[in-house]
Amino acid sequence: MTSILKPAASILAAGFGLSALAGCASVAPTAVPKSYLEGTILDRNEIRVEKRTEFLEVAIHPEASELSGADKAKIADFVTAYRDHGHGPLIMSLPASSTNPQMAVAAVAEARAIAYENGVQYDEIAGGNHGARSGRTEPMILAFQTYDAIAPDCPSMATVDFSNVSSNNELPTLGCAVRANQAAMIADPADLQRASAACFELLASGAMRIGIQQVLPLRDAAKAHELLESRQTQGAILLRP
Repeated sequence: MTSILKPAASILAAGFGLSALAGCASVAPTAVPKSYLEGTILDRNEIRVEKRTEFLEVAIHPEASELSGADKAKIADFVTAYRDHGHGPLIMSLPASSTNPQMAVAAVAEARAIAYENGVQYDEIAGGNHGARSGRTEPMILAFQTYDAIAPDCPSMATVDFSNVSSNNELPTLGCAVRANQAAMIADPADLQRASAACFELLASGAMRIGIQQVLPLRDAAKAHELLESRQTQGAILLRP
């Protein structure tokens, strides 16, 4: 009797063990949101690109006949910044309202000369005027467009429970610091936009075509989304009504 009961007890215990494992497997013990597990680390920690305008205002003094040494140095520094990461023309705007209009014209001429001396060609400089109705003395304004790489907003490490080993899923912080470092090291963020623009131009011209990988019935729209999110596709997925 005893020799028969022992195997039966062992089988019963094994059954309870398998049931417990199945119960654990049915619920993923993780605090990571499902949305974070979709896509790749690069997708979840995107580097954005934003355009902004740099300005420099140079005061036109009523009794001055030329720019001061300090103003010339500021203009030279501004021109260097334009040469390094500026896009589009270097704007030099003449103040239309000034108590010293001759000096205003001379200041723009001096600024153009400084720009040329620092490697900016005259055809890269665009003129303009401002402040015609301001009723006060306006400064000369220099401006250019530039782009910034915006790093992802990484969660604080203090909010992560690193002692929680109940799951081996990726933590929300994974890859974010790497992307933040990459954003800081991008020499010219406009390159990211140029690459996208070039791709769309190729598509629009017909030089590059996207192949059709699969055609699915409309009722399988959910499956189409799953295929796209898996990032395993190499062409378009079309839905047929």
